[in-house]
Amino acid sequence: MPQTEQELREDLAATYRIFDHLGWGELIYNHITVKLPGDEGHFLINPYGLHYSEICASNLVKVDINGNIVEPTEHFVNPAGMLIHSCVHAARHDLTCIAHTHTTAGMTVACQQGGLRPDNFYSALLHNRIAYHDFQGLTVDENEKEALVASMGTDRMMMILRNHGLLTGGRTIAEAFHNMWVLERSCQIQTSVDQSGVPQIQVSDEILSKGEALMKVQSLGQPAGSLEFAAMKRLMDKKDPSYKD
Repeated sequence: MPQTEQELREDLAATYRIFDHLGWGELIYNHITVKLPGDEGHFLINPYGLHYSEICASNLVKVDINGNIVEPTEHFVNPAGMLIHSCVHAARHDLTCIAHTHTTAGMTVACQQGGLRPDNFYSALLHNRIAYHDFQGLTVDENEKEALVASMGTDRMMMILRNHGLLTGGRTIAEAFHNMWVLERSCQIQTSVDQSGVPQIQVSDEILSKGEALMKVQSLGQPAGSLEFAAMKRLMDKKDPSYKD
């Protein structure tokens, strides 16, 4: 069933707190958005200037698809965030939630010529599921929107922004979170393995081709990321339920 705006506000605020808990924050930067029900094209984004630990349901900022703030607020929105999220939301109506990070592991892999290799437990599951976008500097140039959308394509939910960071989307907030978790873990393991300096075991194409089918078995028919996100929300409820305010 479609969620109400208040439910989406609480889930998005919880997601910011989860990202902070996992160490995925970046001072006051980066952004996670969720598209609201209706035909207006409105979505919610974090207030620019607040730490992820400060974000709650009531201070999320509502904007339109062109980046205009549509409700009274004392806050600003991040120009780079508005460019990235507005163009992807406008082009990919299947993606309700979009998340962007600058984690050390994600940026390290984004700076490597080969990108993410399908040679660890998690990255093998992402084989042929990741898009790439070439670096064009700080993402505040309107001319980059078309290239971002073209790089994302029509069916990919994960993208590595070269020299920059990670971007994931999902049909739900839970799916976008889980996509980011798997992508981030893939990058963490790759950077750790690279530091070992020892020869690496390659995964065969036959095994890689089974990834999608194996994931369907593992999911037990549940919506993507729903079990994982619910578990993390329960943790946030115990740690600090003020995200609901």
